[in-house]
Amino acid sequence: MPHQLSLVVGLGNPGSKYDGTRHNIGFMALERLARREGFSFRQQAKLHGLSADTGFGDQRLRLLMPQTFMNDSGRSVRAALDWYGFQPEEIVLLVDDMDLPLGRLRLRAQGSAGGHNGLRSTIQHLGTQVFPRLRIGIGAPAENPAERRARTVSHVLGPFSRAEQPCVDAVLDAVLDGLDRLKTQGMERAGTWINGFRYESPSTT
Repeated sequence: MPHQLSLVVGLGNPGSKYDGTRHNIGFMALERLARREGFSFRQQAKLHGLSADTGFGDQRLRLLMPQTFMNDSGRSVRAALDWYGFQPEEIVLLVDDMDLPLGRLRLRAQGSAGGHNGLRSTIQHLGTQVFPRLRIGIGAPAENPAERRARTVSHVLGPFSRAEQPCVDAVLDAVLDGLDRLKTQGMERAGTWINGFRYESPSTT
């Protein structure tokens, strides 16, 4: 049975200084969708974010980019659910994940914040962990735990390198493909495809 997907929320930080940073890959996916389908986002004060619609009728999707900064993302998500009358299971959050290598995706129907401040805020504001999230791998800054902790902020708030860009482009396309599959195939089938996705560099194929 197709998943009742009504709202896609891309997480990130507002402001040009954060454009293209690893933490903003949720924003980047929705911006790519807007370019592909020719719509634009508009500021919605009541949602504390930028919103847009795509599709018609049963295929209509609401899109949201919270402008509250990552640590308070849940306030915007809560406002959107209340405004539209959606349930938490009707949304999917697009979030960056340091525990996944760049080039990998992970769809889950529920779960803890896993150290992600945007997810933590959303769980607090919704009062539940039961909402889908699509984690987009951004890789870790180091394997050594102490070095990783020391470099986490500069890593997630830093841009992707030029060498990583082909992988980022492929990953963002895969996220949009995954959203299409979620809408038409449901969580289980879409999840099998999303969780099996791996970026293959052209030089290794």
